[in-house]
Amino acid sequence: MLTDGHIRDAIADALRHHGADYVEIRLEQTDSTHLLFRGRALEEVGRNQGITGCVRAGVAGGWGFVSFQDLSRLREKVATAVSHARMVGRERTMLAQVAPTEAVVPPRIGKDPRTIPLLEKKRLLDGYNEVLWSVPGVQTSTIAYVDTWRKVVFASSEGSYIQQERIDITMRISAVARSGGDVQQVGISIGSLGDFSAVERLEEQVRDIAQKAVAMLTAPPITPGRYTVLLDPILAGVFIHEAFGHLSEADHVYEDPRLQQIMVLGRRFGSPLLNVVDGAAIPGLRGSYAYDDEGVPAHKTYLIREGVLVGRLHSRETAARMGEQPTGNARAVSAAFPPIVRMTNTLIEPGPHRLEDLLADISDGVYCKNWYGGMTSMEQFTFSAGEAYRIRQGRIEELLRPVMLTGNLFTTLHNIDGIANDLAINEGGGCGKGGQFPLPVSNGSPHIRIRDVLVVGR
Repeated sequence: MLTDGHIRDAIADALRHHGADYVEIRLEQTDSTHLLFRGRALEEVGRNQGITGCVRAGVAGGWGFVSFQDLSRLREKVATAVSHARMVGRERTMLAQVAPTEAVVPPRIGKDPRTIPLLEKKRLLDGYNEVLWSVPGVQTSTIAYVDTWRKVVFASSEGSYIQQERIDITMRISAVARSGGDVQQVGISIGSLGDFSAVERLEEQVRDIAQKAVAMLTAPPITPGRYTVLLDPILAGVFIHEAFGHLSEADHVYEDPRLQQIMVLGRRFGSPLLNVVDGAAIPGLRGSYAYDDEGVPAHKTYLIREGVLVGRLHSRETAARMGEQPTGNARAVSAAFPPIVRMTNTLIEPGPHRLEDLLADISDGVYCKNWYGGMTSMEQFTFSAGEAYRIRQGRIEELLRPVMLTGNLFTTLHNIDGIANDLAINEGGGCGKGGQFPLPVSNGSPHIRIRDVLVVGR
């Protein structure tokens, strides 16, 4: 157990006389439960418990990293990481200055999933499965539930010693309908930082996704072309996370000369309506925490303020190398990995408009909700909406067959001409980068209106 007093003594001993510019130790204890339904059958039930640790050492600008599951002989593991760093170090270790911290951060808990018997969790998912299969036309379905308690101890050669706990809950439910070779899928993703009640009482939402999957089989296709589109908060949040948030991660910018030319602080990327923020200091969300995996306090960082690029996301190293301030965005999915620059809670802030007013000005457009998938390549993006509806004369009309939105990110940001005042947060996301997935994140937005978007069938 990481609460044992000898653990801190062992860490303190391991950090003495290491001979490196910098050393950090992370120890992690986890307890996770998962259930998976495929179709009508419960396919998996599992519980995983474990303790993992890692050492990261910096010498002359080079980094050595060692991960392990045996917490004994920490001094030897530090020595190994230091020796690895010496093999690659050729310059100067650069880290932005951060005051050493001692802290104990308890978990944020609502209805604690650890107090819910496994049988009760199964009964809840059984009920959702019955709802899915009560809808005629559903061919198959998936329900995946995971809750994880995690305690992380972080210590550095600079004198920080931080213990943090968190409980993360996620659930993904999807329904698939088929007619011949035509297959349609609709799903919802739910998540919470420490509150099991977020995954309860979802019967109406579950029935709705099943009915929509069936309805899409007979929905009309979109005529490909350029439309004014209205994005709901979920799709708009995924858009700003995937298409813009990753470009704001400073390791990408530092390593890519072309991106350095594009992501110039002070450059205008949109109208004065547009404000984009990221930060673990936004309380109570799945991407929230008190300290990142380098011991840096959580921040709230403006990326775009009134349409102008004003910030980016940093680790201590990228902040030092780029002459900027650390933002508390160094994160690792577990102690098996070193921390890298990652988003936390990324969102577009509310604007001045009412949803009704944004709709009223659209004579011929498309309303896009939820998300299905997508990809980005630098500033080019393609996203699939989970649902799409035709807009005519300010009214949301018939359901359409699935659509994709594609275009240039920076042109699209400039074409946002309406931002509603109805901010909503998507808590069901898991972000992937550098082989580390799924990292808990949240994203969100109000409804946003974008002119001249290329929309095609999926």
